[in-house]
Amino acid sequence: MLLSIIIPVFNESKTLKEIIRKVEKVDVSKEIIAVNDGSSDDSRVILEELEHEGRIKLINHGKNLGKGAAIKSGLKKISGDFVIIQDADLEYNPDDYLKLLEPLIKKEADIVFGSRNMGTNNVPINRYYFYGGLLSSKIFNFLFNTNFTDIHTCYKIFPAKLAQTLINLPGNDFVFDAVELTHALIKSGKVIEIPINYTARSVKAGKKLNWRHGFAIFGAMFRLRFNLN
Repeated sequence: MLLSIIIPVFNESKTLKEIIRKVEKVDVSKEIIAVNDGSSDDSRVILEELEHEGRIKLINHGKNLGKGAAIKSGLKKISGDFVIIQDADLEYNPDDYLKLLEPLIKKEADIVFGSRNMGTNNVPINRYYFYGGLLSSKIFNFLFNTNFTDIHTCYKIFPAKLAQTLINLPGNDFVFDAVELTHALIKSGKVIEIPINYTARSVKAGKKLNWRHGFAIFGAMFRLRFNLN
């Protein structure tokens, strides 16, 4: 079994080498596909060095197209059996890959989400991010008759055979990952959640999520539910 790990990168030069090192340490057959989404810092230089060393496959976007677009570019290059998205910061711990893969290997699920809210280790940077995420998950559950605790999680492992379906989804920004990807996956097989480790960073440390993303997420959910274009 080969795991394809897609890492969207936008101005993450401070954490890039460390997250790649952590991913490499995980004891699973894997390929690492990094997508430089028009970074203006040293991210591209670092990634090109890693590619030259044979440690990653690199895709470069000439300008910033959005996290969804970066994920789609990565999906076009995968050769694994399963796919996971890995943020380029250090909020998520790649050590969780093995327990996320276990239900797939045992055929207990088709898709696995890593929930930050099922355990006691979710460290919110402030109550607005934390409770906003809980609220949007509850609204998603109400609209689509699901019971997820964390639709925004970066850690979603799914079969590579779904790649083309996901590439064809319309969104290209952060909302793609949070809403469109989640919505498409719940229609594609049995999904279960597993608790994961998570240490949030602050806006000062580089977190890019803001209140505008919240409104966009709610709008995307309602458009999907009521087929509004």
